[in-house]
Amino acid sequence: MTSPRAEEVNKNFIREEQQKERNLSQIWRKGLAGGLAGCAAKTVVAPLERVKILFQTAHFGYVRHTTHWLGFVHAIQAIRQNHGNQALFQGHSVTLLRIFPYAAINFLAYDQIRATLITSPNHETPFRRLISGSLAGAISTSCTYPFELIRVHLAVQTKDISLIATCREIYHDGGFASFYRGYAPTLLGILPYAGTSFSTHDVIGDWLRSPKLAPYTALDPSKQTQSGKKRLQLTAVAELTSGALAGLVAQTVSYPLEIIRRRMQVNRRDMQSGRRASIFQTARTIYLERGMRGFYLGLTIGYIKIMPMVATSFFVYDRMKAYLGVY
Repeated sequence: MTSPRAEEVNKNFIREEQQKERNLSQIWRKGLAGGLAGCAAKTVVAPLERVKILFQTAHFGYVRHTTHWLGFVHAIQAIRQNHGNQALFQGHSVTLLRIFPYAAINFLAYDQIRATLITSPNHETPFRRLISGSLAGAISTSCTYPFELIRVHLAVQTKDISLIATCREIYHDGGFASFYRGYAPTLLGILPYAGTSFSTHDVIGDWLRSPKLAPYTALDPSKQTQSGKKRLQLTAVAELTSGALAGLVAQTVSYPLEIIRRRMQVNRRDMQSGRRASIFQTARTIYLERGMRGFYLGLTIGYIKIMPMVATSFFVYDRMKAYLGVY
């Protein structure tokens, strides 16, 4: 016959195991929601992303379009006429291979780091949100950077080239380390971008959930999170708006470093020294070519691309979490 003490121990053990299973289930569901959100966002803006990379890397066939406000429209037309509609999505398969784990890790890491740094309402500060977003961006970028480099190489090609051939070309240019070419400026750029994106989205979300705006921006004011803290679900328009503004702010803050990163990713070794240009050398080259304007090439298309992309990403993530029953 089992003693009361033993029965209590068994019950506690069962509860702990059930809690572990629930936590594990929540983790993979958050990861799935984040991965699908990233794929949806990148698919929406894939043609604009290809044109932006061509502008950023000063591609000889498309650099003339950077001087016009609607240059991206002319560039898209040129790509379609010369290579067909499928060329607008060149490298997109690699983008999806990269973005699913990147977005999954990014959203999941942000939620976990945020929960660690913000343990009470008193700790709910923009700075802690900024740090949480920056660290999440650094982790996800470090894990998936080689896919990003391969995607950029495919995007700047004006002729058909296979994924395997691209990987072989990168590897022959310097071994495995070549897959992390431009990693330093990428990391420097992702810290303000991810941090600003997440923190701005959360701040705007709080503002839209305020008592004065909630009747117009929230779906159901009676909904609460599992913890009991009121967390209103925003309407589609409100959620998309907060995401778009978050992307706009983040893009403005981090864009010069993104230009440097793109240049470093596609530049080869110097024939005489055998070395690649450093961050500062690359920045100097860009400045000598076009002055300060060179650090903002493609920014117009960057704004046009980033707003729907980030808006779609946050919106799909929010809706997928609700659909998958994530707390």
